[in-house]
Amino acid sequence: MRIVSRGRGEEGRERMSLVPENVDDLWHLSYVLEPGDLVSGDTTRRIQRADDQMRDTGGEREHLHVTIEVEDVEFARFANRLRVGGIIASCSREDQLGLHHTLNVEERSEITIEKHFKKDQKDRLEEAEQATENPDVAIATVEEGAAYIHTVQQYGTKEYGSFTRPTGKGEYARPRSELFAELGSALSHLDVDAVILAGPGFTKQDARDYIEENYPDVAEKMTVVDTSGVGDRGVHEVLKRGAVDEVQTQTRISKEAELIDELMENIAQGAKAAYGVEQVAEAAEFGAVETLLVLDERLRDERQGQGDWSVDANEIIESVEQKGGEVTVFSAEFAPGEQLKNLGGIAAVLRYRMQ
Repeated sequence: MRIVSRGRGEEGRERMSLVPENVDDLWHLSYVLEPGDLVSGDTTRRIQRADDQMRDTGGEREHLHVTIEVEDVEFARFANRLRVGGIIASCSREDQLGLHHTLNVEERSEITIEKHFKKDQKDRLEEAEQATENPDVAIATVEEGAAYIHTVQQYGTKEYGSFTRPTGKGEYARPRSELFAELGSALSHLDVDAVILAGPGFTKQDARDYIEENYPDVAEKMTVVDTSGVGDRGVHEVLKRGAVDEVQTQTRISKEAELIDELMENIAQGAKAAYGVEQVAEAAEFGAVETLLVLDERLRDERQGQGDWSVDANEIIESVEQKGGEVTVFSAEFAPGEQLKNLGGIAAVLRYRMQ
C-alpha cells in the first residue's frame, strides 16, 4: 500500500489518498471501507445518449471521475479487484449524480477515501504500507512421499501446490529424487525472495541437497527449519517459531499464530482467558484484557449492523485501548482466524484470572 496524501474532508472526516499495490492491499481495503464512506476514483460508465439523431446503441462508455457514497463492498480475490458500490455523490458529469455505480478498484489505481477512521482501520492501512517492503516468502514442507508449497500473504498462507511420490519399498515405490525434482521445479517457477524448507527427520535435508545441486538459484534463497508435521500443520509450526519473521520484518500471521496458541493454552489451563462477546466485554470493563483478539469479518459485520453481538464492538475496543490493552484483528483467511471464529469471533488474553 502506498499512502499518497492525508488531509481533512468535510463534516470532520479524514481524507486519505492511496494506491493499492497488490491483492493483499485490496483485501485490507475491504475491511476498512464501510457504508456511508466516500470513495473517489477514475472509472468508466455507460452513458445513455439523448440525441434523437443517434441510433440507440445501449449507451457508450465514458471515462469519468466519481465520488461514491459507499453502500456495499466486495473483495473479488480471483479477479484481483475490489468492487465498491454506491450512489454517485459527485461526478465530472452532473447528470449522473444520484445514480448507482460500482467502482472497480484495482492494483496501482489511486483512490481517495473520506471517512471517520477508527484506530484499528488506520493501523491496518499503515501496516499494509510498511509490508510493501517485505520480501515474498514461500514455505515448503516435505516428508517421505509428500511435499507441499505455501505462499505467505498478508491475509494468510495459500497452498500453491502439493506433490506425492511413493518412496521406499513396494510395487509403486519410486526414487525420492522424483519427489525432490518436482518440488525444486515448482519452487524455481515461484517469484519469491526467500524459501523456508521444513519438515520432520532427515528428508528435508536430502531435499535441500538435491535442490542445491539441481536448482542452485532456489537453494541460495533457502532456510531449513525443523517441524514435526508438513502441510498446514507444518506451516503453522514455521510461523509459530518465527522463521518467517527472520525474512519478513512485518508479518501479521505469525503473530496471530503465536497469540492463538497462547489463548488456547490459557483456556486449557482455565486461567487468564476470556472468549465470547459477553465474557470479553466484562473483562474489558474491569481492565483485565492484555490482548484483545477479534476476527475481521465479525468486526465488519458488527460495524455494519449485520451481527448479533449484545455489546457494541467499538465500545469493547475503545475500552481495551483506554486501559492499556492491545488489539489484534485476526484474518478470517488463516487457520488461527478459523480457531477464533469457533470461539465466537472475539477472545482475550487476560492480565489476571477472572472469577
